[in-house]
Amino acid sequence: MTEDVKRLYLTLMVALVALFIFNKIFPKPVPEEQTPEVAVSQTSEAKPEALKQDDLKIEDIDMPAISVEKALANDARLKIENEQISGSIRLKGARLDSLYLKNYKQTLEEDSPKVELLTPAKTQNPYFVEAGWIPADKNVKVPNSESVWKVQQKALTPDSPVVLEWDNGQGIKFIRKITLDKNYMFKIQQSIENNTDKEIALYPYALIRRAVETIDLPSSVVHEGMIGVMDSNLKEIKYKDIASEDLKKDKAKSFKTTDGWAGFSDRYWFTAFILNAEQKHTVKYAQIAENTFQIDYVGEVLKIEPKSCLSNDIMLFAGAKEIKLLDNYKKTYNINKFDLAVDFGWYYFLTKPFFYILDFLYRFIGNMGWAILLFAALLRLLMFPVANKSFDSMSKMKKIQPKLQVLQERYGNDKVALQKATMEMYRKEKINPAAGCLPMLIQIPVFFSLYKVLNIAIEIRHAPFIGWIKDLSAPDPLTISQWSHIPLPGLLDIGVWPIVMGLTMYLQQKLNPAPTNKDQARAFALLPLIFTFMLAHFASGLVIYWTLSNILALIQQKVIMAKNGVK
Repeated sequence: MTEDVKRLYLTLMVALVALFIFNKIFPKPVPEEQTPEVAVSQTSEAKPEALKQDDLKIEDIDMPAISVEKALANDARLKIENEQISGSIRLKGARLDSLYLKNYKQTLEEDSPKVELLTPAKTQNPYFVEAGWIPADKNVKVPNSESVWKVQQKALTPDSPVVLEWDNGQGIKFIRKITLDKNYMFKIQQSIENNTDKEIALYPYALIRRAVETIDLPSSVVHEGMIGVMDSNLKEIKYKDIASEDLKKDKAKSFKTTDGWAGFSDRYWFTAFILNAEQKHTVKYAQIAENTFQIDYVGEVLKIEPKSCLSNDIMLFAGAKEIKLLDNYKKTYNINKFDLAVDFGWYYFLTKPFFYILDFLYRFIGNMGWAILLFAALLRLLMFPVANKSFDSMSKMKKIQPKLQVLQERYGNDKVALQKATMEMYRKEKINPAAGCLPMLIQIPVFFSLYKVLNIAIEIRHAPFIGWIKDLSAPDPLTISQWSHIPLPGLLDIGVWPIVMGLTMYLQQKLNPAPTNKDQARAFALLPLIFTFMLAHFASGLVIYWTLSNILALIQQKVIMAKNGVK
């Protein structure tokens, strides 16, 4: 291996470490096209702008928090139930503000409570959805957060839609029909009966309001915050991007769009309203109080003739980011880029197919850990011809190491002559020194993509393997401190699987020809240790994959070395 090739190899390995650290600390930036907030379609009665804080009552946002149980007991409620979720709609305001995910626990403990997605106002961290109308004429009464709606049904289920009604006492009736599928999609049809002798004009709106514990979320490879697709452009907005200690300094972001969706995204959970593609909307991402944020939209003006009825439809997703389900919704309802609610990252073209392969293998085997190992074996099989050429080249180079040592002693500091003689030897021995780098170049995007899958796929969350691995999306829990009872700092306290992985990297390195440059040799010697501590705190599934991949590479390399007569 020439000195240039060795430098290339070392640079690529260091770049892998650097890219991992960069990707961990600095998630990918997403260009945002911020447009100025412009008034929506206007009528002769008034000129309302995009929804502002004053358009709706801010409900006791600074009051001391009460428990969720007390908040739920304070008002009459309509029950929500299907196989995936349970919760209720508060009839005062017709607000969806209580939602639990029945099939997901907060932790691995048997008595762990279910994941709570939406919570009522006045609680510690309220998170709710509301829809309604803004009147062009402020004299027209519309329902607000204090309006009590009437309903005849007892529960909203997939087999039982509900109809809510509210009369403004001025001859106008507001009707809201809500349906729920068997998963996480709500359909809301807002209708208006104008029984007066005058035309009325209103703007439909919907909002999602959320209080977060902190806006300074730890750096992560997964976007958590505000998200949406506006006219086919993905928007990922961090809370701190629009937050300000002085609420008078408006840092809100507004967008004009005819279709798309907007909502709040967590690592595994997601809420969003899906916009009606037949209308224009003004979507706004804003801070409305300290650590409290709101995403809302205002649609085009709707004019209702006297003695007539008109309706407006909206869809709401509130649930888990199940990738196959999101793809199904995307196809069924033609929701633009709805699958990007899952942060597939830079290597989308690899990450998403990798998920589907893992999911297929999981359904075939029945255990995600074994699926990951089979996936590693299949990748190794796919790369077998390339790896063969690489290992064959490295074996030959290891075999001629003594001859290279002689050349170095002969030419000393005459680097030009040494380079020429080395290349002549490679030509004579039919060795391609660059062949050893190709498999590693292929592995980098593969490794990143699998790393991303293990961090984003809810299907891998809490998925067990054998032994002590109960969650493949979490680091190895059997750390040195656990089995030796020797307390160690977090960075040094690594698990068993990372140690095994580091050992396989070390053994694999010993099979490769050593760099003749002492500085390069020292750097190479440190790489297994660096990777061991770096990957120790990543998903255990990734470490297990890398370990088996190394073992298979070791076997393949040993066979080729034996064939070439290399000890």
